[in-house]
Amino acid sequence: MPAWAPVLRHVAYPVLLGLVVTASALGIAGDWQPEAVGFLFVLVTLLYLGVLERLIPYDRAWHPSRREWRWYGGYFLLTAFGGAVAQAIVLALIAVVAMPDSFLPLVVEIPLAALLASLANYLVHRLAHTNRHLWRLHGVHHAPDKVNVGNNGVNNVLDVVLTQGATQLSLALVGFSETAVFAVGLFVVAQGYFTHVNADVRIGWLNHVVSSPEQHRLHHSTDLSEAGHYAADLSVWDRVFGSFTWRPGRRPVSVGLADPTSFPPTAAVLTNQFRPWRRPAG
Repeated sequence: MPAWAPVLRHVAYPVLLGLVVTASALGIAGDWQPEAVGFLFVLVTLLYLGVLERLIPYDRAWHPSRREWRWYGGYFLLTAFGGAVAQAIVLALIAVVAMPDSFLPLVVEIPLAALLASLANYLVHRLAHTNRHLWRLHGVHHAPDKVNVGNNGVNNVLDVVLTQGATQLSLALVGFSETAVFAVGLFVVAQGYFTHVNADVRIGWLNHVVSSPEQHRLHHSTDLSEAGHYAADLSVWDRVFGSFTWRPGRRPVSVGLADPTSFPPTAAVLTNQFRPWRRPAG
């Protein structure tokens, strides 16, 4: 193991947070268009996490093959489309309800907005695991038998629309400022990719505050007794609702679906988009 590997494990997340703060500052300052900042931020985040996967891999067997990268590319485009649809649906409401400025300082408003967005995401995500109709959408995401930054985008489009729509809608209805909504959006994107990274990163006690790959691998476990962690960004909600199962060094038994035959294989990109509309067998 290279001498720098232990250091990289622990500084990887602070660096990612630094990217979030930098991108937020660029967008808030008004020198860059928020859409351009968001697009570049996703690219830089993917590049950064991809490098981490190669430098400090968690499980080399979880690296995507070239064929899997082609599948993931298809899902990525569909997920981006779903996210854009969700944003378009909520955008008009945000323009009416969200305030251009807030009576709260940003250092207070942004954490509050992040807390609310995380709660909305947690509730929708947990419901997707317990409601059989929503599971027919969300189960697509759990089909891969590995966890990496590439298959973060393996989703059913409608699942993305519902989850992102609920998160953004919660912020819009409360009336958080557009600036806060933008900054929280970048944080949510970063967390989504970070929790899937196949890199041996460590965040220590911060696991009790924010979500991490250490927790999210357990969420994808085939052992449902350890597959809690429904929060995608702030793990405090797993603490509040009793779904926090992580402890230092805990590894999932295996990841994927408990019944792999219950969903089409990940390679069936289009089939996984239309399957929820088919009547279940039996």
